[in-house]
Order: sequence, then C-alpha cells, then structure tokens
Amino acid sequence: MLGENMIMAFNAIRANKLRSLLTMLGIIIGIGSVIAIVSIGDTMRGMFADLYKDVGITQAYVGIGYWVEDTRDGDYFNLDEMERAKEAFSDEIAYIDSNAYTTADAEYKRTTIKFEFQGIDYNYKDVQPVNMVYGRYLNQGDVLGRKKNVVMDTNSAKLLFGTENAVGKTFRTTIYGNTDDYTVVGVYHKEMNAFQALMMGGSGDKGAAFIPYTLLTWPNDRFYMLHVFAKENVDLDLFFQEFKAYTAGLHGREPEDMYIQTAMDEMKSVDSVMGGLSAAVGGIAAISLLVGGIGIMNIMLVSVTERTREIGIRKALGARTRDVLIQFLTESAILSACGGIVGVILGTGIVALGGAVLGLQVVIKPAVILVAVTFSAVVGIFFGLYPASKAAKADPIDALRYE
Repeated sequence: MLGENMIMAFNAIRANKLRSLLTMLGIIIGIGSVIAIVSIGDTMRGMFADLYKDVGITQAYVGIGYWVEDTRDGDYFNLDEMERAKEAFSDEIAYIDSNAYTTADAEYKRTTIKFEFQGIDYNYKDVQPVNMVYGRYLNQGDVLGRKKNVVMDTNSAKLLFGTENAVGKTFRTTIYGNTDDYTVVGVYHKEMNAFQALMMGGSGDKGAAFIPYTLLTWPNDRFYMLHVFAKENVDLDLFFQEFKAYTAGLHGREPEDMYIQTAMDEMKSVDSVMGGLSAAVGGIAAISLLVGGIGIMNIMLVSVTERTREIGIRKALGARTRDVLIQFLTESAILSACGGIVGVILGTGIVALGGAVLGLQVVIKPAVILVAVTFSAVVGIFFGLYPASKAAKADPIDALRYE
C-alpha cells in the first residue's frame, strides 16, 4: 500500500514539475541554510580548537588580580620565586617564564620595521615547536648570559633584511631605553593558515622575534606575571588551582587575590559562544522551513481541489478515509523530503566549495544531514495534514459531481 501511494505521489509531482519545484524552494532554501550555517559553525569551532592546540592548551598566565586595590611592590615576582615555583611543581610544570615582551623598532641600514620581541627561555621550543631552517635556537648560555641574540621567523627576516637566511646579521633596536645591536642566530618557519595568522595577530608589515627573557627583566629582574605550561596528562583544573594558591602564598595573598587566565578556559568560552551563535543563526534560518511548510500546505490544498473528482472516484470504488488521508500525506512528505535532499546537496556543496577556496578543512556532520532530511519530511507531513484531512473527509457523491 505504501509503495502504491509513493508511486502515485511521484506521478503527481511529475505531472506538475514547475509547481512542485517552486513549492520545494522554501524547503530547499531552509534546509540548505541550516546545513551551511551549522557546518560553518562546527568548522569554526574545530579551527578554534586546533588554534588553541597549536598555541598550547596547557598554558596559563598567573598574576595579582586587577581588582585588587591595595597592590604593592611585593606583588611582583622575581627570578628566584620563579625558580622556586618550578622546583615545587617539577612534576607538573613543563615550562615557565616571566611573560616578558615588548614592541620596538628594528633598524637595518635604511629599513625600519616594528618588531614584537618575546622573551623566552631556552626550552620554549619544547612546548612551542618550530622548524628551524637556518642557524640555531636560543640556548641556555644565551639566557643566563643575557646575550643579545635573536631568533625570528622567515617572514620577519625577509621584511627586515630582504632575505630568509639572516643568520649572522645584526640590527639595532632600543629596548627599555637601551639602544644596542642584536644578532640573528636562527631563523625558523612555522606553517600557519590564513585563519591562524589572523587570529594570532599576523601582520604583513610587522615582525616578531624571540630573545632571552632575561633581557626583558633587566635591570631589577622583577615582573608582574608568570607564564606557565603544564605537562601532558596533568589534571589542569587541580594543578592551576594549587599553583594559584602557591603564588598567592609567595606574596602573602589569598588565592582569590590572584588572577589566572588559562587557555583551556578561553577555549571553552570561545566554543560556547560559537556554539550559541551557530544555534541562534541556525534557528533563524530554520524559520524559512516554516515558510516552506506553508507553501506545501497551500499547494496541497490546490491539489486537493483539482483532484476532487479523483478522490470521489476512489472513495466510490471502496477507498477508505484513511487510504485517502495516507495518499495525500505521503505526497506532501515526499515533496518536502525531496526539497530537503536538494537542500542538503546545496548546503554541503556551498560549504565544501567555500572550504576548498579558502583552503580550510570543513566539518559536515552526517547526523546534521540526517536530522535535516527527517525534519523536512516531518514539516511536509505536518503542513500536509490539513489538506489531506480535507481530502479524506470529502463526500464521494459531492466529489463526483465536482467539475
């Protein structure tokens, strides 16, 4: 019986191709929009997750809270306290530094480029791996000796020196009022797509370089914040809670006086916002499904009117009210489901094409497609219920008389 109803439904759709296509248009646009928006949202969430993994999901920044009014000189950290913290949590800490950085002009011959100098320890590459293409990374001697050596990326080297292989070249810069010559000891290359470069502040006219962090804590070796990376497989929540309490004790503070910003919390916050935006925009796009459903109801009412005599003949030949009801519900469901399938193809095609153009790996979840097609069929059944009920309740005598 179902097979017969489906055949009749497809025949009715083929008999009015243009009308059926226009009827399905609302469903196609609605499903395509929902699929595209949800997939774009999932793709963005995945990209943010990958971005945080590249930056370091186990890292955190710890310092005195910005809400604390009675700040004092003793709230600053020093190198001795940083070493003591590293020893106290030797089983949990993979890396720690003073979070020292500054921005200054780098001058080479007639070229002047704005550079961001980040102070690091020699083992920073253990938590932020880079591909050294020329020279070497900063070593322990550079850090302990406060040597004015620099490691920069290939783009920064090309901006300042006009060549990637800048090992051995020197430039002049002024940091904290002291003007000196700095020597490039290494150049690295790190793969980064356009999205990562944008989110990490990549700029075509600004350079970036690593220098020993001891150059940026000089002359008093005091700093406001600790930058720490936890080891893999460490309970991050427990570790950061204990580390926060430890640093508070160093300065005679309470744990609630300390500020801690973790990459994990940031990632969760961003993921929550992205998920909420995706759901909200997807919900707005789903409104077009209601418009499409109303279109199906309208066209099914027209179809019932046009086929009144057919309904009368079927009922006169013994068709039950239920048979007529199922016939028209099947037709509306198939009409809607076909629109849903076309919408899925359209939505996934747009997302895949956009990903190919931008060089991004898109995320299209099969469950979303399944739900979309099922929902479109449900919309068809729901909005086809009234026209089908009207057809099923038609009096066969009156229907046969209808011209």
